Amino acid sequence: MLAAAVPGRAHEVVPAIADLAAEGGRVELSLRVIAEAHLSGIDLDGLANTNDAPAAELYDALRALEPGALALRIRGDWAAMFGGLELAADGAPLRLELAEVIVEDQPDPELARFSRVVLGATLPEGARALTLGWPRGQGALVLRQQGVADPFTGYLEGGTQSPEIALAGGAAAQGAGAVLAEYVPVGFDHILPKGLDHILFVLGLFFLGARLSGLVWQVSAFTAAHTVTLALGVLGWVAVPGAIVEPLIAASIVFVAVENIFARGLSPWRPLVVFGFGLLHGLGFASVLADFGLPEGQVIPALIGFNIGVEVGQLTVIALAFLCMVPVLGIARGAVAARGAAIGYGVAGLVLIGAGLALNGPGFAEAMGAGAPVFLWPVAGFCALCALAAARGGAPEAIYRFVRVPASGAIAAVGAFWVVERVFL
Repeated sequence: MLAAAVPGRAHEVVPAIADLAAEGGRVELSLRVIAEAHLSGIDLDGLANTNDAPAAELYDALRALEPGALALRIRGDWAAMFGGLELAADGAPLRLELAEVIVEDQPDPELARFSRVVLGATLPEGARALTLGWPRGQGALVLRQQGVADPFTGYLEGGTQSPEIALAGGAAAQGAGAVLAEYVPVGFDHILPKGLDHILFVLGLFFLGARLSGLVWQVSAFTAAHTVTLALGVLGWVAVPGAIVEPLIAASIVFVAVENIFARGLSPWRPLVVFGFGLLHGLGFASVLADFGLPEGQVIPALIGFNIGVEVGQLTVIALAFLCMVPVLGIARGAVAARGAAIGYGVAGLVLIGAGLALNGPGFAEAMGAGAPVFLWPVAGFCALCALAAARGGAPEAIYRFVRVPASGAIAAVGAFWVVERVFL
């Protein structure tokens, strides 16, 4: 089930990028989008993978078109593609016209293909500021102003509008605190719900932890490492191709999960290994920020905000995993009855399975990026493992045998699948 949730690279939903420039009484909006998704009419808000959308087959058919054929489709349907998009000058909507369509040549069908759709409009005399309304259902948008001293850079969700963007520049008026707060949810969203590989790595750290101190050491090493390479990558001082980084991230998941099966506790060198893997994950985070872009003059607040969001996301994963294990951990202390804990886990597992079926639908997938079973059924399986450990008295050996080993084995299997997929598929 977890393997099925892995976004295929050709179907992964990434934010659109819009470059906004004004010169000589004209304004130009250059949109870099995965046009197949917009032409399919897929609701991209909150969606992580177009395979989960009802129009997935139409998306695949459009992806199979030659670049020239896709460009013709875009020229004919661009108004419908971006229905509801509104660019306004001083509150007055502008009449947008199609200026150019460029479809990038991407012969590998396993990779996403980007198209550039350039729209233009005449500015009214004396115009001072622009606003962009990004339509609902179009997914996330990174909006970047070009050609001015203090350009605006912002992140819009579908159905939202940008603040006023001064044609002369002056985005520095957006304070550091506002920029930091804007990028916190971007970082959190990259972990929950969209960062399944990072989630599994953090769970791999959690499942080793016989003691809280060991978990703290591992998470601290991971945080310190990915903070370093995130900063270096964003500042352009380190650049490693995603084709190298992504398979190595998957391999790091396999390593920590397999070690959990054979190690009985935290070895002295495990935090050092985790630190090394954290360097890889930081490069992955940096690639995400590279897609979003960073506001000029506010790189540090944006970087800090994104990193805070990532950390909150990781701690949320650990907290949820710990809460799931509280009953079985309490058996050994006499705080929880073994039979009651086992029954409680069983009931919770059945409820989660039922909820996965009941909630599964387009609405859940749009909000969370994947179907309800992808999120809820693995938790139901985790409850089943905890129930087995509880039925055996909740002793450390029972937790190792019935929780840590099978859970780590499942994580290792998904990681191994990713390695193969990212290298060969």
